[in-house]
Amino acid sequence: MSTAPADSSTRPRKRIAIGSFLVGVIAVTTLFAIGGWQRRWNADDGLIVLRTVRNLLAGNGPVFNAGERVEVNTSTAWTYVMWFFSWITGGQIEWVAIWVAFTLSVLAIPLAMYGTARLYWPSVSAAGGLSLLLPLGSIIYIALPPARDFVTSGLENGLTIFWVAGLWCLFLAWSRREPGRRENLHILVLAFVAGLAPLIRPEITVLGGLVLLVLVCSPMSWRMRVAVAAVAGFLPVAYQVFRMGYYAVLVPNPAIAKDASGSKWGQGFKYLANMFGPYVLLLPVVLALVAAGWLLYARRANRAVAVDTAHPGSDAVASSRGRHAKPDEETVATAIADDETAAGGRLSRWQSQLRQPRTVVLVVLVAGVLLTLYWLRQGGDFMHARVLLTPLFILLLPVMVVPVTIPEHVRLAWRAPQSPADEVVRTKTRTALGGAVLLGLVWIATVTWAIVVHENTLEGEGLDIGRVGIVDERRFYAVNMGNPNPITGQDYLEFPRMRAMVEAIDKFHDDGAVLIASPNYDEWYFARLPDKMPPNTKRQVTVYFLNLGMTGMNAPLDVRVVDQMGLAYPIAAHTDRLSDGRIGHDKILPTEWVVAESGGVNRYPYLPLFLSQDKVQQAQVALTCPATRDRIASYKEKPFTLKRFKSSLRQSFGFTDYRISRIPEYEIERCGLKMPESTLPAK
Repeated sequence: MSTAPADSSTRPRKRIAIGSFLVGVIAVTTLFAIGGWQRRWNADDGLIVLRTVRNLLAGNGPVFNAGERVEVNTSTAWTYVMWFFSWITGGQIEWVAIWVAFTLSVLAIPLAMYGTARLYWPSVSAAGGLSLLLPLGSIIYIALPPARDFVTSGLENGLTIFWVAGLWCLFLAWSRREPGRRENLHILVLAFVAGLAPLIRPEITVLGGLVLLVLVCSPMSWRMRVAVAAVAGFLPVAYQVFRMGYYAVLVPNPAIAKDASGSKWGQGFKYLANMFGPYVLLLPVVLALVAAGWLLYARRANRAVAVDTAHPGSDAVASSRGRHAKPDEETVATAIADDETAAGGRLSRWQSQLRQPRTVVLVVLVAGVLLTLYWLRQGGDFMHARVLLTPLFILLLPVMVVPVTIPEHVRLAWRAPQSPADEVVRTKTRTALGGAVLLGLVWIATVTWAIVVHENTLEGEGLDIGRVGIVDERRFYAVNMGNPNPITGQDYLEFPRMRAMVEAIDKFHDDGAVLIASPNYDEWYFARLPDKMPPNTKRQVTVYFLNLGMTGMNAPLDVRVVDQMGLAYPIAAHTDRLSDGRIGHDKILPTEWVVAESGGVNRYPYLPLFLSQDKVQQAQVALTCPATRDRIASYKEKPFTLKRFKSSLRQSFGFTDYRISRIPEYEIERCGLKMPESTLPAK
């Protein structure tokens, strides 16, 4: 909030404004930090990231299962941030995840508030009277229990809002900075940060892309535009080439498993209601809109008053001149020249107007709306409020703090005007006073709302997932394990089936087996491997379970962990989405597939009785489909050579959209393969 040197009369007012801002920042940040730390935890999905970090540290590469090139994590940047801090500190990676996420989340709040304070600082510093910069949007955000839940969680939420806040500050600084010696450097830094968007989260590219679009359309040389494109695109493009060649797909595997291009509007609006309902969130949203509307009105009103004061009667004078003046030859010639350059002039004016704070505000609002619509179309998520927290944070940026200005001479609002100038002053004073009262009431109402709802919970308090498939994830695990702060893999041993899984892994570690969850929490079903394994195939335990995080963190790295919905299992990921499945879990691969693919024995008594011998044999045949075999080879083939990289690079376009039927019999028909004979006795 740097300004030009102020005279002695304005310094106290500015100090009060800065002081109110600092008090608000300290209070809001402290409350957010305390609330986030009280709710510290690592989600099961957060532990999925940490399994990949374990493999990176062990030298197995950025994979979930050693020897299978599958990108299980959506946020590339978060994976490598976690790897870096785990490597540099040597600490227990679950606690590294807690501290890194906590730090980034907490820092995002003052950073965002600082950017918004810079947005309003010119009007605050120029205003007479007493000005305060009060937190508003920041209070709304931190008051939401799910916002405090995801201060940690082991997921990328903290990194995402920190990046958003940093981009907000850089973008606003660019809009206000005068061209100077280091202008190009500042532009390139902004371009680099905006270009990180697809590595932070693929959908957040909406915000980064809009920022870059404004940047390249603003006045600059073509050489500079090329430099902006190169700086912004180098890292994400380089990683995308790596992804295509290493993982053989265009997107992270969760995007395929969850069909990120799918459409579930109805479920999306249920997700929105699930977020708004428990906290009456509509109330502070309306209050924030009222505050934003007033600030916009006041800005335009002050501009109009300034014009009228500086040029009284200018419209009348111009009108009079227009009626009586005759164009001379010079005027005509100028008009012709103007017509010839009109198009270029309009383009230049449009470009120059892009570099304005109002453009920055418009960009973040458009990005926030588009991201909200994307998640509504996608159907939201199974975690309560999680994916809408970032769009909400973005939409609240312009009102993270709001300026409340009490006019210097309040009594002028009621003094009878003695001249037209006095009338202008009285109108301006009344407007400013009314705005201060309105914003003060909005702030008080928002604080009251926050106090009332900040500990509200979903109905059922985590005990029940519910028909809509959405759950308060942190509370669900805390209640089911009797631990308010589950953090490490060992903490999750208290979750049903986990201790029994560890015992089963130890039992079958040498001989290998496919472990299948049992309704009995104290034991696991298993499918044995044949006595004689195919050449170059090692005996390995494969755990087939939905909760990848806790399973992966409690299983050794030489144990394979895969899931029914396909986050770590491409065969499941490439099945079609179930229209009536639980959101985020709407792909369910029958167990017979994993028995067949893992090389398990396909007959009784070596096969659990609840599985079908016929379906296992059909799955074995279905896996010989040429396209499916190519897909499996793309992530399993060893050694990984340059030839394999180039082949995967070419195949990635087709593999991303490749789909198979989850029913082995239908898949055999789709591929034109021969159906195996049934083992069932003839009727």
